[in-house]
Amino acid sequence: MTASCGHWVGAERRYCGATDGVRRYVNSTVCPAHTPSALAGRPEPEPGPGMPAAAWVTPSPISDSRIHDQRAIASGKRRSSSAAYRAAQAAVHHTT
Repeated sequence: MTASCGHWVGAERRYCGATDGVRRYVNSTVCPAHTPSALAGRPEPEPGPGMPAAAWVTPSPISDSRIHDQRAIASGKRRSSSAAYRAAQAAVHHTT
């Protein structure tokens, strides 16, 4: 299925329907003549550098929350199975 421009041409009461150079945007799929920049009379923005190299190696705060979660289970403040409770107690008492 080929994507077509979904811009509504109000004066002609129809959709554009062009299929060359169509790109997906948040609200629709449009051709180069109907991009948000083109409709505003501005040039297209230059492509940026993309994701930083360290984006995938940055530690996640989720790993820190697991430690607090184990402590909550070990203290009995968070419900869990008896096996999870014993494992959390062993992990917390082992690290302190």
